[in-house]
Amino acid sequence: MNRLLDGVTVLDLTNVLAGPYAGYQLALLGADVVKIENPRGGDLARRLGADPALSEELLGVSFLAQNSAKRSVTLDLKSPAGAEIFTRLVRGADVVLENFRPGVMERLGFGWDALRAINPGIVYCAISGFGQTGPMRGARHTTRSSRACPA
Repeated sequence: MNRLLDGVTVLDLTNVLAGPYAGYQLALLGADVVKIENPRGGDLARRLGADPALSEELLGVSFLAQNSAKRSVTLDLKSPAGAEIFTRLVRGADVVLENFRPGVMERLGFGWDALRAINPGIVYCAISGFGQTGPMRGARHTTRSSRACPA
């Protein structure tokens, strides 16, 4: 059975929820989604979930639910070898999906202009909680402890 995105390759550099869920939806539509995690811990969602034993094994339920149907590789984009491998992957990909804070991909050497120079047909999707531009682009989500909140 042909699916809508059969033949499309997505490089998924996302973490935790919105990005991994988007990648999962693309995989369900037939895309070949390659989850790329850094070797210093990978996706934070590996440690999230109601089952402590699975989270301890870096197989948190949240991670499993959002990353099913993806292939996976560990890659250090800050190292020359990791950057070279990622460059080769970008040459053969159709989509790069990331949800780093704005500016991180540029600092890694893989911003929009660099990706387009590697692969002029690449589709670049950047997901962020506060947008890529504007006054809140650098904002970070924080959670207040119950002690810090007035009753």
